[in-house]
Amino acid sequence: MSVSIMTHPLIKHKITLLRKCGTGTSEVRKLIEEIAMLMGYEALADLPTADIRITTPIEETIQPVLNGKKLAVVPILRAGLGMVNGILALVPSAKIGHIGLERDPETHEPREYYCKLPDNIGERQIVVVDPMLATGGSAIAAVDFIKQRGGKKIKFMCVIAAPEGVDALTKAHPDIQLYIGCLDRCLNENAYICPGLGDAGDRIFGTK
Repeated sequence: MSVSIMTHPLIKHKITLLRKCGTGTSEVRKLIEEIAMLMGYEALADLPTADIRITTPIEETIQPVLNGKKLAVVPILRAGLGMVNGILALVPSAKIGHIGLERDPETHEPREYYCKLPDNIGERQIVVVDPMLATGGSAIAAVDFIKQRGGKKIKFMCVIAAPEGVDALTKAHPDIQLYIGCLDRCLNENAYICPGLGDAGDRIFGTK
């Protein structure tokens, strides 16, 4: 697995603002979207292109455009929804899928309650998004479900990750690419990332 940890000062700055207790819901949403867009710029650097002939006001020329099946962005519900518009700002034509996961009360393992992916998923570059990579359970399950439905070219983007989650995801799916805004110190006894930013879903949607 390829693991990329972002070093851009704008990403670092925005993550710091995102972490603060005093950052309100509307600002959290804006920051998550902006961070996703900045990370997407890095994560999508290898999108395939093809040359086409166009006419500028000066002359005809051969220039590159995106090529192949449209990008698929797949947020893990619900917090992952906060990152979608950041990617769409870069690639407005991208297709959107959704994966809903919940914890099984008996096994405590992630359980799928909703999965809807774009057609021809096996031909698309897929970017799975979730702000937090904590234990890695949800990320692993989401990638499992995508692969079961034929997905092959998969990237995973998160704003903040714990080392435990990175280790688990890289062992379970060594063939995907992982993009991390910031790698934090550890998980606490309640499986929250430290120093983290709390519950990403609650902060994005203003719930408790």
